[in-house]
Amino acid sequence: MLLELKVISAYSMKIDIVTDTFAPDVNGVAMTLGRLTDGLRKRDHRVHIIRTGEGRDDETIVRSIPLPGYREVRVGLPASLMLRIRWMKRRPDAIYVATESPLGKSAVKAAKILGIPVVTGFHTNFHEYMKRYSLGTFQPMVMAYLKRFHDRADCTLAPSPELVERLRGEGFENVHLMGRGVDTELFCPSKRCEVLRSAWGATTGAPVAIVVGRIAAEKNLELAIQCFIEMRTSIPDLRCVMVGDGPLREKLAAKNPWVHFSGLQMGEDLARHYASADILLFPSETETFGNVVLEAMASGLTTVAYDYAAAAKFLKHGENGLKAEKGDAAGFLEQAISALNINHGHPLRTAAREIALTQGWNDVVQQFEGHLRNISNNDEPSSTSTPQITRSKKRKKVSYRTVFLSDIHLGTLDSKATEVGDFLKMLTCEQLILNGDIIDGWALKRGSKWESRHSRVIRRILKMTEKDDTEVIYLRGNHDDILERFLPLVFGKIRFTKEHIHTAANGLRYLVVHGDGFDSVSTNHKWLASLGAVGYDSLLTVNRYYNYWRAWRGKEYFSLSKRVKAKVKSAVSFVDKYEVLLQELALHKECDGIICGHIHTPENKKVGAVHYLNSGDWVESLTAIVEHHDGRMELIHYKDFLLEGSL
Repeated sequence: MLLELKVISAYSMKIDIVTDTFAPDVNGVAMTLGRLTDGLRKRDHRVHIIRTGEGRDDETIVRSIPLPGYREVRVGLPASLMLRIRWMKRRPDAIYVATESPLGKSAVKAAKILGIPVVTGFHTNFHEYMKRYSLGTFQPMVMAYLKRFHDRADCTLAPSPELVERLRGEGFENVHLMGRGVDTELFCPSKRCEVLRSAWGATTGAPVAIVVGRIAAEKNLELAIQCFIEMRTSIPDLRCVMVGDGPLREKLAAKNPWVHFSGLQMGEDLARHYASADILLFPSETETFGNVVLEAMASGLTTVAYDYAAAAKFLKHGENGLKAEKGDAAGFLEQAISALNINHGHPLRTAAREIALTQGWNDVVQQFEGHLRNISNNDEPSSTSTPQITRSKKRKKVSYRTVFLSDIHLGTLDSKATEVGDFLKMLTCEQLILNGDIIDGWALKRGSKWESRHSRVIRRILKMTEKDDTEVIYLRGNHDDILERFLPLVFGKIRFTKEHIHTAANGLRYLVVHGDGFDSVSTNHKWLASLGAVGYDSLLTVNRYYNYWRAWRGKEYFSLSKRVKAKVKSAVSFVDKYEVLLQELALHKECDGIICGHIHTPENKKVGAVHYLNSGDWVESLTAIVEHHDGRMELIHYKDFLLEGSL
């Protein structure tokens, strides 16, 4: 086993964060998690992100689906097995689950099974959203789900004292406060930009009222528009700006062309938008905190908000902001009109900036670290403690003589490219034989999208040739038959060919072919094979959504295509005939066995006197054939391979 000597601070922790949203997503949860992650890493903790969406190579990406009617929001699907495998191999000291999706639920479950301390965050008032989307009937059901979810954790963190007390009143257990901070260097009055104000049509001295956040039903934007209208009655030169994006943007923009919609803004651009305005309207009634309140105060704006969450904690009415009782729309409108009398440089706006300066992220990160340390029993040593030397272990890669893969179908949505990459990372081999349909040229011709996860598989294979001195043999299949015109071809340690005779360590000879030549449809009726491929892709699409539904219900993956094959007699007959024909070819080539792919049916058996091996596929089966160093051939499944390596 490889041993790597490291000097690690005695109080350094390994922390995994599980979330449905993270940078580059733009929302309060993603921003908060980004600040916490950066802060923990600066304090020498090792933080790993497990998330949905597109991430970096050092993050773990899990499957997700877009929220119906709100496609920019992705909901993570259960990943209990994957998480258990990861945490058995790389056990963290503590886990933070930030979102209550099926992914988050499976993370809490996996952590409890493995006995790993887990903290959950109450970042979003999903139960409050029900009213805004005309689903108020489901509100008690959602609250009951949230209570069950959070009560399984060792503790739950909420961002405001008001929310902590409310959750405790609802019967939630072990709820603690963890506030929020603001970057006062980024959000600063000095970022005020007259060029930007001119672009909004604001004349010198004319006020600008701004709304910042998702343009969605839960943000109560109807009240914001009403305030804009009434405020413009008092001061016709008032300019009204909405910053953000969401499902209601097009509708509101079409109905209110006099409002400037700036779209999504980030970083310095967002800071300039805040500082170039004068009044922030924040009419939302569904916030757990409301980061925009602190951002606006740091930018020196007059903030008008309801008296709860961040506003309840930081806004003092008439001193550094203006507030109305939550739900009092008339009172909110009255305060919005009053805000027109508070000009640039007013003491109230100066006081808002001063209170924001006391709310940095360092204290919040320290508070978060304390909660994680408390549940993990990883106490920080005294100042007299010295760093200790520990040995960190890396899992030894599994060594094979030869690995046979086929039917990965890179370039398709259903290709399990991530799993292929993980599989190859955990092994070394003298030869890697890619037995056809590795890249799906047919699908790419039909307009299928090539994704970064597909490129990572190619990079992994190239790295094996360079780092491990692995010889790669690529046999063309029917979906990558464009290679036919170039065969045979050699690039360094990669050889492209149509068929291959493999001699195992025990002296047995195996014929390696993709196998499409023994499929009369693929050989003689390519148009029909292409039509069949479209049909198979359609079946996979149906199967994918069916399994989303099964996952929501906590059920295992089900292969509809395999069930269809098993039930249709002609399909069973085809597979039997296919195996017999390949047996005859092996005998004709004076080989002891044959290794093929093509039909996506993994197999390891004797067909007459011939050893018949089919490597399956990486669309549904996730299987490979491996040759051990003694020449023994084995069919392995990805899940079994991971579980064996983690024990």
